[in-house]
Amino acid sequence: MGTVTDSPQDPDPEGHFQFRVIVLGDTAVGKSSLLRCFTDGPGGAATGGAATPSPTVGVEFCSRTILMPPIGKAKLQLWDVAGQERFRSFTRSFYRSAAGVLLMFDLTSRASFEHVPEWYHEAAGDQLPAFVLVGHKCDLVAERAVSAEEAGRLATTLGMAFVETSALSNLNVELAFQTLAGGIQQALGQGILAPHQGCDGIRLIPSQSRHQPLAGREPQQRCQC
Repeated sequence: MGTVTDSPQDPDPEGHFQFRVIVLGDTAVGKSSLLRCFTDGPGGAATGGAATPSPTVGVEFCSRTILMPPIGKAKLQLWDVAGQERFRSFTRSFYRSAAGVLLMFDLTSRASFEHVPEWYHEAAGDQLPAFVLVGHKCDLVAERAVSAEEAGRLATTLGMAFVETSALSNLNVELAFQTLAGGIQQALGQGILAPHQGCDGIRLIPSQSRHQPLAGREPQQRCQC
């Protein structure tokens, strides 16, 4: 990946928040497709026709800035975490610094749904991030293996919202990420989560316009943590 899509407006001249978000779930639940749809638009998820994206190796990164009244805007730093067991020891290091977790399962795969509690307990640390449960591929109605009611009950048990999505149909993709960002914003307002220095889950990025004129800005560099 590596896509960066920014909103054309900057409603907050003082700066903006950056939220680190990780996307977790079994292999082939559609994590990469959902992220491509969110960052690149509906065409991004369908690139290459109906071909299934190759499984993520390790962790892939992309980002997008969204408007978030009343705080202005927030840059979502999105980490697509591999679902294969052989990468788990490596990818666990990313959990601790996440402000939010999009926990995904495939609505046509009963096994991926049954693994949700395992993923949840693995990602939940001492400082619990915001979570949203996402049931993906809701367009495949005939192949559905998990009902909305059952998934909703599990989400309630785990204390999180539930959203059904389809990257192929671009259904509720924006809603899933906006819901998670709203959960982070709420936790921020309640003092459950707080901005940290360096490359942690929540950062307050000062507006560059306060420090240098537009013409004199230097190219931004990605965090290498």
